[in-house]
Amino acid sequence: MPAIVARRYNSPIATFCDRLTAKGKSKMSVIGAVMHKLLRQVFGVLKSQRSFDPNLVQIPS
Repeated sequence: MPAIVARRYNSPIATFCDRLTAKGKSKMSVIGAVMHKLLRQVFGVLKSQRSFDPNLVQIPS
């Protein structure tokens, strides 16, 4: 569920999902990729002890 909600409210994740969908990925594989991306973002926030800043998110092309 967090991956589905992030697609709606997290703009970097939304663009990531749109890009994967445009490449022809299935809905479940996009959700899996978003889950992995969210986990990495949470780890980064916990490790750096700073709040999440969507302007610093680097999503590869």
